[in-house]
Amino acid sequence: MQEKIGEHLTWHVPVLGTVHSDTIVTTWIVMIVALVFFAWIGASYRSARVTKRQTVIEGVINYIADLATGVLGEKGEPFVPFFIALFLFIFLLNQFGFLPLKVLGLPFGGSPTADLNTTAAYAIMVFVLIQVVGIRKFGIGFYKHLAKPMWPLTPINVLEELARPATLAARLFFNIFVGELLFIIIASIVTAKVMIGPVNLSLAVTIVPFFIQFFNFFVGTVQAFLFTLLAIVYLSLAVSEEH
Repeated sequence: MQEKIGEHLTWHVPVLGTVHSDTIVTTWIVMIVALVFFAWIGASYRSARVTKRQTVIEGVINYIADLATGVLGEKGEPFVPFFIALFLFIFLLNQFGFLPLKVLGLPFGGSPTADLNTTAAYAIMVFVLIQVVGIRKFGIGFYKHLAKPMWPLTPINVLEELARPATLAARLFFNIFVGELLFIIIASIVTAKVMIGPVNLSLAVTIVPFFIQFFNFFVGTVQAFLFTLLAIVYLSLAVSEEH
């Protein structure tokens, strides 16, 4: 099966209209994998012996927790579970593209975060969270910052506020999409048996996909961290006492 770049299988759902079925199915598979994985991690705590999996997971959790409380202070503690879940799930979504499921002819696969619908949904979720937290803390006065330092700048401040979720979604989407795009291009060259004079280009680049996959793993990890970090920073701006 030849994978077409940017093409998605679709369902037509009443009210919602056309949706990307491959992205939805893949996301649900990742959720199931995540539940099984963390159940496996949780099972290790039945023993008094500290395992490597516990050490790695606890290190990640403690790092995100320290980051959230370090930026938000004590008032950030209730949000720690959300940011831990946000980082871990986006990380898993990013890395699922490692498996060449679509190439094998399956109607799902790839990284769901290579679909702008997924990244936009997460960005909107963070945006709504910030608005709800801000209003609960400051009431309608939360939006006074849009008129600072002077009211004529209000339109610019509104655009800046709306640009935050847009940049969150676009940054994550393009980084993951480009990584998958690069892998597909190189894989196509490998399977196309390209010859440039006496040089077998397809044979020469055979090893490249492995390096691309390691690079994509690194990018996926960094982008999951950056998305979470920016979400924490944006929330800190919303709950700041000087807001």
